[in-house]
Amino acid sequence: MTIGLICNRDTVIARPHESLHRVAQLMREHHVGSVVIVKDAPAGVTPIGVLTDRDLVVEVLAKNLDPQSVTVGDIMSHELVTAQENDGIWITIKRMRSQGIRRMPVLNEHGVLMGIISVDDLMELLAGEFTDLVKLTAREKEREITQRNG
Repeated sequence: MTIGLICNRDTVIARPHESLHRVAQLMREHHVGSVVIVKDAPAGVTPIGVLTDRDLVVEVLAKNLDPQSVTVGDIMSHELVTAQENDGIWITIKRMRSQGIRRMPVLNEHGVLMGIISVDDLMELLAGEFTDLVKLTAREKEREITQRNG
């Protein structure tokens, strides 16, 4: 299974010139903890950074900065780590772990933003897979009882 099949395609985006207030409103409105910062390109929008709720706290509130004097581009993470749509789950998990990130934009082969994958998305998927394995074991036991007693 590829990341492109499970990523969230409803990605909340913003531009680097936007205000922190606007991005905080987007996070609240969409119930998300991050916004992908993009620039326009001929093929579509391409990510240039990510801004998280933690960035707002650590980079603005904790430093007692005036939110009106700072833009998204000033505090977004510039070292962008991304996944390709055709990347596998385990490769993506390893990349997220090695980089210490919880969310990753997902790109197509042209570098265009297609979605976002989060640790929560991956845990939900894997929990479902583990549940299926548990059910398989129980089903195997039922089958054995039926076959041996029947």
